[in-house]
Amino acid sequence: MAQLSHPDGRRDSLPRATPAAAARTDADLVASLANLARPANDVGVRHGFFRHLAFQDWFLAAYFATLSLAVLFGTGSNYAECLESIGFDAALFATGVILSRGGILKRGSFASGLVYRLSIFVSFQLSYFQLRHILPQVNARVLDSDILAFDLHVFGYEPAIAWDRFVNPRTTEWFAFFYFGYFFLLVAHVIPVMLADRKSKRVAHFALGIFMVFVLGHLGYMIVPGYGPYRHLAGHFEHPLEGGLFWRLVLTTVEAGGAQKDIFPSLHTAAPTFFAIFSFMHRRSLPFRYTWPIVAFCATQIIGATMFLRWHWLIDVCAGLTLATTAAFASRAIVRWESKRRARLGLSPIFHALSWPKSEEKATSPDEPTTSC
Repeated sequence: MAQLSHPDGRRDSLPRATPAAAARTDADLVASLANLARPANDVGVRHGFFRHLAFQDWFLAAYFATLSLAVLFGTGSNYAECLESIGFDAALFATGVILSRGGILKRGSFASGLVYRLSIFVSFQLSYFQLRHILPQVNARVLDSDILAFDLHVFGYEPAIAWDRFVNPRTTEWFAFFYFGYFFLLVAHVIPVMLADRKSKRVAHFALGIFMVFVLGHLGYMIVPGYGPYRHLAGHFEHPLEGGLFWRLVLTTVEAGGAQKDIFPSLHTAAPTFFAIFSFMHRRSLPFRYTWPIVAFCATQIIGATMFLRWHWLIDVCAGLTLATTAAFASRAIVRWESKRRARLGLSPIFHALSWPKSEEKATSPDEPTTSC
């Protein structure tokens, strides 16, 4: 083999690769090729499944675990059926989290984002419908007398009693309209924000906040069970509640899906108040720039309805207001902290914006101009 030489005829002194160095070079080349062949979805797997879990995942897991323990050590005898229901909810929740956070479904994909959203919200919503069986199992006590005594001692006032003189079919129907409208307010916020909002941090703020409101609310039901003035003071009111369509809808809905002993805190107070605070926090963005005053007004009427229609005591409402305010600000702070942590560790965001197939098809269509969200 010819040797390289300088123009003056001297042999080149270029260093020769030793066998060990050549082996290391070959190993590095093989490792590089392996990294290139590795699926993109596997890049974050090395961080571990648990590192990908968000605060709200741990929060909901703790909720289902607490619910199970409360049923298991409760005073009722229907624990087997209740545990079976909670087990189904927890399994649905865990399946969605494993598929999405575990990377089985490609992180950042439409399928992963949709499965995650549906699993956490559906599993939690199912647990609410099961509360009418769970609450009596956990705590058979009824504390309405104690709550009324507390209100009169601390506030010297009980709206359900004091407002009795204003009860008539017109006022009853007015407040029944807003009380029933609570469900539409709930749907009008949860579905658009969770399925259409492109701001991932805003989605995370909303999701964690609403979970904090309802999780802590459900736990409050178990600690302070009661039926409210409507049942506890039945026969003591001078003016009966009589209304039209919306009052009948309220009665039917409460009877069909209500948890019955769900008074402390008032979630009919907490949820609309959280929506109002959340909307005000994001008032610089659409649609909240225009919707926050409407949501705030509806919230005040729903809060009034909870007491006028005799569903809640005054302390229930105060607890709901406190819960909503705490959840709105605490969830925002937690999301900011967690978003920075996940970015620093190279983890996927708490929520990915959903890119719906039709919107993607429209955006990539050569016949139509693309628009940015």
